[in-house]
Amino acid sequence: MNWTLPNDPFGAFCRGNHIATEGSGKGPLSGLTFAAKDVFAIAGSITGFGHPEWLRTHTAETVTASAVQRILDAGATLAGKTLTDELTYSLTGENHHYGTPRNPHDAARVPGGSSSGSAVAVAAALVDFSLGSDCGGSVRVPASYCGVFGIRTTHGRIPLDGAVPFAPSFDCVGWFARSADMMLKVAKVLLDEPAPTARFNRFILCVDGFATPSRDIQEALMPNVARMERILGSVEPVTIAADGLDAWSETFRIIQAFEIWQSLGDWIRANNPEFGPGVRERMARAATIDQEAADSARAHRNAIAARMDAVLTPESVLCLPTAPRTAPHRGLPTDDVEVAFRHQAMNLSCIAGLAGLPQVSMPIAAHDGLPIGLSLVGPKGSDMALLRLAKIVCEGP
Repeated sequence: MNWTLPNDPFGAFCRGNHIATEGSGKGPLSGLTFAAKDVFAIAGSITGFGHPEWLRTHTAETVTASAVQRILDAGATLAGKTLTDELTYSLTGENHHYGTPRNPHDAARVPGGSSSGSAVAVAAALVDFSLGSDCGGSVRVPASYCGVFGIRTTHGRIPLDGAVPFAPSFDCVGWFARSADMMLKVAKVLLDEPAPTARFNRFILCVDGFATPSRDIQEALMPNVARMERILGSVEPVTIAADGLDAWSETFRIIQAFEIWQSLGDWIRANNPEFGPGVRERMARAATIDQEAADSARAHRNAIAARMDAVLTPESVLCLPTAPRTAPHRGLPTDDVEVAFRHQAMNLSCIAGLAGLPQVSMPIAAHDGLPIGLSLVGPKGSDMALLRLAKIVCEGP
């Protein structure tokens, strides 16, 4: 059902392949509206994947992605598809071909990516909630920059059929909302878990994660850490990466790039698409990662996953900044984005990604009037429990 595009002064929604779909009208999400990142198949529309050449070389979907279908079956209505970065290979939200969705907190700042349009649609109250996907931080970073809740779910917890493959060993379904209650409503549908089955009683502070941002960002976050300590009991400082988060994020980068080229390399060679700054350089590097480098990085990843399993015992929760800073300005030089922004952001987001863990970003801090997220990471399968804890921390029991 291809209704008129929603009123969208923030540039969050896709235009060339817009589609809206009525929900079942019955179920726990009845009466709500949502948006879906343009990586999910919607029957009757072409998946655009953030690039006009992808849109041109693909045909309309015949089956809707199961994550989207679950939401429709639960009663919510799809208002439209939302913009994503080019082939989702960025964390800024700046799309060379389609433009940049406007951050509702400051139009001069990026919204974060690659689930940029989905985050903006929620932050601007254009929809009640929205679906995104997260590989290297694509839900968590825009949630932080746009001042909304966002979750990266346990890897493999929610089926990704009908979503364009990117780096499959990292790709996850995620979503955004303005309240923890709404996050939980969506979780009950997508996770098929009526109530949390885990309870946290060990509160771990990620020492190396908190060392990543500048002192002023640390100071903005620490009152909320103190609030969590009052809820959970004494805090236990732990250095997560003995070999350094730089080494962890490099391992993530190598595996991710290798998998991306396996997923997209044939299409890129066949169509020679034009890429914008940043994405162009990342794709060129991805084409050079060989099997030996990928295998070596995967061995390191296995050690990292074992380390995280040892740290995050079943009743433990890890706290760390979602991003190293508030939203950067739009249009920064590529070198600045890569070094001062992307690398530091990946140092934080790679922790959950490498171990396949769930992470919730909470919009409970600000610096210079701009939001900055604080994150909770839990053991595999603790998604609902994390969201319940986020509600208690942000909104009370």
